[in-house]
Amino acid sequence: MADRLRPRSLRARVTLGAVVIVALALGAGAYAFSAALSHSLRADAENAAELRVEALAAEVETDGVDAITRLDDEAAVLVARDGSVLARSEEVEGATLPVRDEPFEMTIDDEPALVVSEDLEDGRIVVLAHSLEVDDQVGGTVRRLLLLAIPALLALVAATVWFVVGRALAPVSRIRQEVDQIGADRLDSRVVEPDSGDEIARLASTMNRMLARLDESQQAQRRFVSDASHELRSPLATLRQHAELAHAHPAMTSTSELADVVLGEGARLQSIVESMLLLAKLDEGAPDGFTQVDLDDLVLAEVTRLRSTVARDKTVDGSAIGAARVSGDARLLGQLVRNLADNAARHASSRIELGVAEVNGNAVVSVDDDGAGIPEAERERVFKRFVRLDEARAREAGGSGLGLAIVRAIARAHGGDVTIETSSLGGARVTVAFPTSS
Repeated sequence: MADRLRPRSLRARVTLGAVVIVALALGAGAYAFSAALSHSLRADAENAAELRVEALAAEVETDGVDAITRLDDEAAVLVARDGSVLARSEEVEGATLPVRDEPFEMTIDDEPALVVSEDLEDGRIVVLAHSLEVDDQVGGTVRRLLLLAIPALLALVAATVWFVVGRALAPVSRIRQEVDQIGADRLDSRVVEPDSGDEIARLASTMNRMLARLDESQQAQRRFVSDASHELRSPLATLRQHAELAHAHPAMTSTSELADVVLGEGARLQSIVESMLLLAKLDEGAPDGFTQVDLDDLVLAEVTRLRSTVARDKTVDGSAIGAARVSGDARLLGQLVRNLADNAARHASSRIELGVAEVNGNAVVSVDDDGAGIPEAERERVFKRFVRLDEARAREAGGSGLGLAIVRAIARAHGGDVTIETSSLGGARVTVAFPTSS
């Protein structure tokens, strides 16, 4: 029930909050003002009554009881020592004015009055009832004015806040409407950024940056799907061609030749699909479950593998491998080192050098080859997916164009990065730097 009664719009909530706060402040202020006014009026009334009863007592000392009986608009009595009434004014006919040491209030002829007394030298007492009707009228008028003014002020506050908040939120409403109209096919659209330089302008700027990132991500996904389709088409076409040839002309190919083609292209398909899945997982965020990993062990294992399988005809130097430990996923880091090693093996002419060292608080893995190298203008592009600098040679060598893209994705998932330089061997030097594990 409370949920249904709560205002839904920010404009209504701000207005209601402002009205409530101002109402509490005005209520407290009105109460304090009314109390202060009542206290001031009572003090003034007591002072005036005291002055008047003193003056009346002086008149009684001079003129006797006539000073009391001739009063026609004031209520006063003259009381003897024994409490009997010696004289009274016309206003006191039928009423009694008690004698007390302190001023007190009572009602005379349905009107409020403040009763005060003054002792004479002979023991008699003059008692005077000072009318409070005017004071009550003043207090009542002030209270009525406050009761009328406070709702009017609250209405004015509500209208002002409603208008101001509405003006302030108008750009937000426009931004919401513009963004609501932007679909997947219009991610290149942008909202209008006001030149006010305030929070609304920063919101619009942030929204545009988000749209730019979404647009860039969508374009990257489209390129990735297009490139993946292109890459998968080639091995699938090769498989289909050989299958059709074997079906139409069995005598032109043997089972062994067909099996070799199927195995080779199948392995290529598997490599592409596994690489795409790995990149997709890395795009989702950094992997969990990091442990302490010795990079030198991973690189030494690759040196051994290269020497025994991939690069038997090439010199593989691991003398620059030193101890270095990082926090990460051992499987992914192993994939990174293997991709770098295989990339160097494909492009090296005769020599490959692998190294590990700690430099300026970073664990650095470096892989050098003496191949043709990578032109400086292409050193950033080779990290994009399905990019090959030499399409024909890379396909023949079994490259999918995803190896270095995976290297960068794994490096960045571990807080590091990868760069390419010219190697002292004459080819390319690929360097990956990770923050070291303490």
